[in-house]
Amino acid sequence: MTFSSTRGGVKNASFEEVLFSGFVADGGLFMPEKIPRIDSKTLLSWSSLPYIELVKEICALFIPVDVMPRQDINDVINTAFSRFRHKDIINLARLKDKLNILELWHGMTYAFKDLALSCVGQFLQYFLNKRNKHVTVLVGTAGDTGSAAIESVRGLKWIDIIVMLPKGRCTRIQELQMTTVIEDNVTVFSVDGTSDEIDGIIRKLFADTAFAKKHNLMSLNSINWCRIMVQIAHFFYAYFVCATSKLEDSLAVVEVVVPTGGAGNITAGCIARKMGLPVQLVAAVNENDILHRTVLHGDFSLAESVKASLSSAMDIQEPYNLERIFWLLSGMDSPLIKKMMEEFEKSKRLQLPAYLHKSIKDNVTSCTVSDADVIHTIRHCWDENHYLLCPHTAVAVTYHYRQSDIISKSIARCCLATASAVKFPEAVQKAGLTPEVTTDIKMLEEKSTRFTVMKKEDEWEQILRDTIEAIAIRRES
Repeated sequence: MTFSSTRGGVKNASFEEVLFSGFVADGGLFMPEKIPRIDSKTLLSWSSLPYIELVKEICALFIPVDVMPRQDINDVINTAFSRFRHKDIINLARLKDKLNILELWHGMTYAFKDLALSCVGQFLQYFLNKRNKHVTVLVGTAGDTGSAAIESVRGLKWIDIIVMLPKGRCTRIQELQMTTVIEDNVTVFSVDGTSDEIDGIIRKLFADTAFAKKHNLMSLNSINWCRIMVQIAHFFYAYFVCATSKLEDSLAVVEVVVPTGGAGNITAGCIARKMGLPVQLVAAVNENDILHRTVLHGDFSLAESVKASLSSAMDIQEPYNLERIFWLLSGMDSPLIKKMMEEFEKSKRLQLPAYLHKSIKDNVTSCTVSDADVIHTIRHCWDENHYLLCPHTAVAVTYHYRQSDIISKSIARCCLATASAVKFPEAVQKAGLTPEVTTDIKMLEEKSTRFTVMKKEDEWEQILRDTIEAIAIRRES
């Protein structure tokens, strides 16, 4: 198994190379050069596996044994999930109105990103220990990625991490989960800007290949292929626990509804479909709706501004993982993707070719959800089930409530729950409900914080470069 850039400038990269990469030098993103197909016999054999074993099976398909023996993969995954709160790692809640919610948030920061990032952190440590090598991780976050990335590498010997969060655009709890970490290998910037602006600066640094190579820069955003790889398992598990008929009889279809921001999770779903998993995918977005317009009209164009919403981790107008979906569903046409994305980078507007737009519509449907919808859905779910939703999960569940009287009752549906409601008390209160408060969340308010502010007028790129240089000097001393 080897990997190439979506824009064709880099080919035959190994898993280890891809693990330690951010954006590819040509501006693209790494994807496997071949997507493995899973036959019905293998699907049947996997159908009774617990989630952790499914992750191991998926990872083994994309990591050659000569790069990492299977037992080492198993050990890394076991270590990665050892701190999760739920004995099954993830949990399916079966509620009224045939509402199935797959809880992906039982990790350290109460967000689904703990699942993949815990694995990525342990994969990194595995190879760094073998190479006696240091890396500096750059992460831009809209909310949950930063804290999950920090938790995955805090205190690790061979890794420093720099996180940039958009000031005032995360919840109080999300910010505290990042700014209260005081390990020496963690640096946090509170930036007077949007998530998309932060991603743009990070992309610039990775495009400076000499600088990136000198300092062993890498990313833990979902530009990192390893995160996508682990997330593929979410869809297989969702399918197996929600399929309405026995796999021995037929392969029933399951609809999986994905709250979508940067489009990493929905990319993993598209790959699962290509692998042969019979799922229908729904990308549920908030009012930052570029993905919805892309699916509906083939219109991949930025809006005038990012709209702040209750589902703040999804406040993204430039979902960079769509490039992976374009590549996958265009038949891996790298020259086309290079031309398209270079055009988009210049004008921030792009009309997809008709055949690509059709391919996307054949694989993904979408919906857009307002804050008013989110508040209504949180209240509706509580009134029916005494079950609290986070605002991101509520985006997906809104789709379910809209469809419950329309879609055939024979089609099972699974909504992915990407975070716990305990992280979003403001949204819960807006729904007229009382937030849950866990002991560890309450303790965050009592901790001291450490972070640096980046003002709008500051030279963000230069500040990052200086910080990275300072880390290198400290490491050498």
